[in-house]
Amino acid sequence: MKILSYPLSVLHYLIFGSLLLIFHPLQWIAIHCFGHRTHKAIVDFLTLVLTRVLLLTGNLVIFRKKVAIPKDAPLIFVANHQSIYDIPPLIWYLRAHSVRFVGKKELGGGIPSITINLRHNGSVLIDRKRPQDAVPQLEAFGKDLEAKCEAGLIFPEGTRSRNGVPKPFKTKGLESILKYMPNGYIVPVTINNSWKILRYGQFPLGIFNRVTFTTHAPIKIDPNAIEEQMAAVEAIVKSEIILPNRD
Repeated sequence: MKILSYPLSVLHYLIFGSLLLIFHPLQWIAIHCFGHRTHKAIVDFLTLVLTRVLLLTGNLVIFRKKVAIPKDAPLIFVANHQSIYDIPPLIWYLRAHSVRFVGKKELGGGIPSITINLRHNGSVLIDRKRPQDAVPQLEAFGKDLEAKCEAGLIFPEGTRSRNGVPKPFKTKGLESILKYMPNGYIVPVTINNSWKILRYGQFPLGIFNRVTFTTHAPIKIDPNAIEEQMAAVEAIVKSEIILPNRD
């Protein structure tokens, strides 16, 4: 089976990389000539195509929404993190909420299509080597989400799990956001099996996996019980993670 992954991976990277290069100038034109709405439409379409490109390697993406998600309230999606391939499906399937990300500073370093989107959609990029700078950035992010009734997304593990086993949540960043969103909701998200796409590293890609995204019931933020709510969210996210088979 792994032998088949080599030609499929070459095809995947050829198309995936070409899409990033093609959509980069389209985003630039949209930002500077047509505005935010057009830019968002282009990014939404790009992430749809990038999600579908995974089918070339037999990787099927399934998105499940357990209950309706509020549309007229500040939101913070909280998810486990398994792969770079978590990002396009999250943007596409949560497009109604125009999700802005908390990401690492390195993503702002000139990656075609990705960097330009993060820099212009209101996402926040933090330097993990300078955590003291991250707190005010995240507090400002929470204030902005609250004021504009918009949505953000954070991966509290801090870095992706390379084998599907979840890491402990680092809650300081999430706490910095939540305390400035008293009217908002936390939406736990569980991601399964996207780590298998990179189980061999960047090349070849893992093939024929069933990658699932599940949004759980939103939790109204209680400014007086943030620590308890963060613990509850972590438990909810991890409750449906499929652990790798150790046999």
